[in-house]
Amino acid sequence: MNDARAGTLITVDELIRLMDAGAAVVLLDVIDEQGAAPEDRPKIPGALSVHLATDFSGTPTATSGRRPLPDISDLQAKARAWGISNATPVVVYDNAGGAQASRAWWTLRWAGLTDVRVLDGGFGAWAAAGRPSSTHIATRASRAGDVVLTAGSMPTIDADEAARLAQQSRLLDARPRASYVGDPAKAGTGHIPGAIHAPSGGNITDGKFKPSDDLFAGFSKLGADGSAPIGVYCGSGNSAAHAIAAMAAAGLDAALYVGSWSAWSADPARPVATGPEPK
Repeated sequence: MNDARAGTLITVDELIRLMDAGAAVVLLDVIDEQGAAPEDRPKIPGALSVHLATDFSGTPTATSGRRPLPDISDLQAKARAWGISNATPVVVYDNAGGAQASRAWWTLRWAGLTDVRVLDGGFGAWAAAGRPSSTHIATRASRAGDVVLTAGSMPTIDADEAARLAQQSRLLDARPRASYVGDPAKAGTGHIPGAIHAPSGGNITDGKFKPSDDLFAGFSKLGADGSAPIGVYCGSGNSAAHAIAAMAAAGLDAALYVGSWSAWSADPARPVATGPEPK
C-alpha cells in the first residue's frame, strides 16, 4: 500500500491488528442523523456513536449551506470527550457508503489531526470479514483526551473561488448525475457553470475505494492530475469529502467548497447551468 493511501485509509485487517495489539485507537461510528444513535444499528465493538449533523457541523444559516464547519472550540471539547489526544490514532467509519465517515475524516484533518483514517468499506467490510458487532451505545470515552485543535489544516474554497476554479482550473461536482444535470423547469437544480461531473460513487468498487492507481487515472482523465488547483463540491459537502479522500489516497490534493450546492443555490445571484457537460 502506498504512503498516501495508508495515511488516508485503513483496512479491516489493519484495524483488527491495531485493536488486538491494544493500541489506544479511537473508533468513531459516524451517523448522518440527529438524535440518539439507533439502538438496532450494529456497530464495531468499542466504537463511539457520533453525529455528522451535531458533532461535525455548525448551525446552518440562510447562506452557509446545510453542513457548515463546526466551531473549533466545540469540536475540540467533543474530541476530548471521545478520548482523543494529539497523538491518538483515530479511525472513522459509517454504514452508508463512506460519505459520512469521509466528512468526519476531512473535518478532523481540517482541525489539525494528522492520524485520522477512514475504514475502507466501513461497517459492511467489517461484517463481511465475519467480525462481531455490538448494539451498545457509547458517546464518550472512559478517559478524556487533551487534544488541541486548530482550524485550517485542510484547504477550503468559498463560492467565488469555486466559480473561478470552474472557469480557470478544475472544479469537480461529486453528486449523482441527475443532480448535476438538473431540470431547467425546476429552480435550484443544476450545477456550477464550468464544473465537471465526477460522482463520488465512481471512486468505489465492491463497497471499497478503488486501487490508488485506478483512482489517479480516473481523476487524471478529468484533468485533475495535480498539475493545477482542484476544487470539489457536492450537495452539502459530504460526497465531496469522500472524493477528496479518494484523491488523497491517490496522492492528490483538493480543496472543499464547504457550502457546496446547498449554499450556491441559496444565492439568487449565482448562475446555474443545467444539462450535461458540453462536448
